[in-house]
Amino acid sequence: MMTDNDQLPDPRGAIKDPDEWVTGDEPPTAAQESYLHTLAREAGEEVPDDLTKAEASRRIDELQEETGRGR
Repeated sequence: MMTDNDQLPDPRGAIKDPDEWVTGDEPPTAAQESYLHTLAREAGEEVPDDLTKAEASRRIDELQEETGRGR
């Protein structure tokens, strides 16, 4: 039986800061680029062409907040 103090493990695992990613300086993944462009279009913003994977992740977080998709 679970009590209020019991916590289920996060199925996504630990979430690292993009600055700590080993591959953070690589180009964004295709999925990141697609989602980033969708969010930017909704927010009426442009996406720079030279983002790294880590920068794209941070920008996605910002645009999710801006568009309300991060809730």
